[in-house]
Amino acid sequence: MPTPPLSIQTIVAPGASLPPVVLLHGFASSGHEDFAATGWPQALADAGRTSHLVDLPGHGASPAVAAESATTTAVVDTIVAAIDTLGVDQVDVVAYSLGARLAWELPSASGDRVRRMVLGGLSPFEPFAAVDVDALLLATGAGAEAGATIDPLTGMMAGMVSALGRDTASLVALIAGLGSEPFSPQDGAPDVPTLFVAGSEDPMSGGIEQLVAAVPGASIVRVPGDHRGALDSAEFREAAVAYLAE
Repeated sequence: MPTPPLSIQTIVAPGASLPPVVLLHGFASSGHEDFAATGWPQALADAGRTSHLVDLPGHGASPAVAAESATTTAVVDTIVAAIDTLGVDQVDVVAYSLGARLAWELPSASGDRVRRMVLGGLSPFEPFAAVDVDALLLATGAGAEAGATIDPLTGMMAGMVSALGRDTASLVALIAGLGSEPFSPQDGAPDVPTLFVAGSEDPMSGGIEQLVAAVPGASIVRVPGDHRGALDSAEFREAAVAYLAE
């Protein structure tokens, strides 16, 4: 079953000469929460860049996602289809956490559509494959057993997908679907210029050096903050804007 079109918020920079920038947010978030609310569109517009904030399937204002459309392949294909609707020959990409993991696949999935990328908060390890989906369903369902014991990772995910305003069913489907096709960076690296960004206090980006080494010519910038703080930092925005201007 094809996934319905994704929600895209566009902020136009008049007179922009470089390709627009597609921004992909993290898990259980949205384009507004990760980027619009923290000043990214304004920073890009000040640099003469139009930005497109894409809500991933089952996130933000995008439609719910069914289990059969929640695999890594299906989600990446849906992002490519969203980029196709922009009517441009090339885009730059800024992606964070889950968005960065999905963006890893975009250059090969979209032909020559992606020009440059900035990938933040990314790890070579796959967390979703380790989630006990049955326990997650039990913990988030109406019939959850009182006092049921689940492992810390599954418990953390249960809290994330059950937060106010989240599409819990879609997020659980994505955990299962993405975990069924785990992140496998050794199977192929992006072939476009790529900057990696990691928070100096972010344990979730542990091992990011392996990814930098896998991408020819890639570099890494360390910015202040933990997983959330790094994304919100002015240093991240400044590094990304400067890199995409090259």
